[in-house]
Amino acid sequence: MKIVVIGAGEIGFHTAKILSQEKHDVIVVDSSAAQLERVNDALDVMTVEGSGSRLTTLRRAQVEQADVVIAVTSNDDVNFASCVLSHRLGAKRKFMRTNDADFFQDAEVTPQELGIDMAVSPERLAAKEIVRLIRRTAATDIVDFAEGRIQLIGIKLDQASPLINRKLRDVVKEYTEVPFRAVAISRGLRTVIPSADDVFKKGDQVFVISKTEMVPEMLKISGKESVKFENVMILGGTGIGQQVAEDLEEEVSVKLIESSKEASSRLADVLKKTMVIRGEGKDLDLLATEGIMDMDAYVAVTRDEEDNIISCLMAKHLGVKKAIAHVEKTDYIPLANTIGIDALVNKKLSAATEILKLVRKGEILSIATLHGVDAEMIEMVASPKSSVTKKPIRDLKFPDGGIIGCVIRKDEVIIPVGDTRILPDDRVVVLTLPRAIHEVEKFFH
Repeated sequence: MKIVVIGAGEIGFHTAKILSQEKHDVIVVDSSAAQLERVNDALDVMTVEGSGSRLTTLRRAQVEQADVVIAVTSNDDVNFASCVLSHRLGAKRKFMRTNDADFFQDAEVTPQELGIDMAVSPERLAAKEIVRLIRRTAATDIVDFAEGRIQLIGIKLDQASPLINRKLRDVVKEYTEVPFRAVAISRGLRTVIPSADDVFKKGDQVFVISKTEMVPEMLKISGKESVKFENVMILGGTGIGQQVAEDLEEEVSVKLIESSKEASSRLADVLKKTMVIRGEGKDLDLLATEGIMDMDAYVAVTRDEEDNIISCLMAKHLGVKKAIAHVEKTDYIPLANTIGIDALVNKKLSAATEILKLVRKGEILSIATLHGVDAEMIEMVASPKSSVTKKPIRDLKFPDGGIIGCVIRKDEVIIPVGDTRILPDDRVVVLTLPRAIHEVEKFFH
């Protein structure tokens, strides 16, 4: 496909990187020469300098021939204008980023009526991710597939885990009543696609696919318990913090700490059951007074990522079961396990992942990016004449850098073994390293 990405920040850069690796024809537009220099140095794409809200720039980017336009600058008005103008010029599909989650709330028309296929809010997506992580307290990552019937979870193996120093094949043989598929291991800064003879090590972050109802048993096997959460503390009355509080306050006790008098007053009016406290998150006396040691989860989502990390480390030191921090730099994400924080969330990465889901069509149903792992989960449909349907999985010679995680056949969920055969029209969830994406996709066409 011919794809124009407007905005070369973190969202645009990551989106363009993945799409170019998949051999799409990508053009990146940005008004900053420095941003485009970074793109040119790192990616095999074309670039156009200029504002995406100007017709002359869009014409230079050949928007009229574009299958997809993705507007992801930090300016909502530029993104909106880029998509509307691209629609008038003939671009087929248009997606925009909105930093203001309520950008279209008071509009008399919908985005679709203006030719915009979808507006994506990074803050709302990050909030949803945080809520999912809190609800499954023992997991470091959670991704749903097959309408929620299958989950991929990340599990950190600590010293007490009974899996340490055991081969994957031995664990699978012992727990036949809990079908699962280990699809990746994050070990230090490396991503390993495990073979049956790989040995689990202390500190590994293991990514496992299982039927959703079996996830609690899978956690027990790894030495984890999914603890019910009843008390949550949020630091930061940002859009993410407000959204997390709104999503949780009907089911658990929520306290939100915000340093700004104006923001805390506004949040107290908006949030119905959340206790809003004005104060600094680094104030240990305040945290102790508000009962941080009784909290099941602590979420730091201020605009200062270093404050978020430090406060989460403090929370873990004080005994909080799960600490989640929002960070702006994607480079920090692989460090979550190393520094002792349960999960790091990046709203821009969440948005890029959602946009990639929207861009892909046909055999690719969904996609997910895992935190701290240089790999993606892709859900695809096996076409009738595809290579993946010709032999049992063990004989497929599946691309190096890819692994089949599960198969969905109508209402049946199958955790595959070597003898499993994929049939035409099966939905298949695959983990793939970036270098293997193109080859993996060819197996399904």
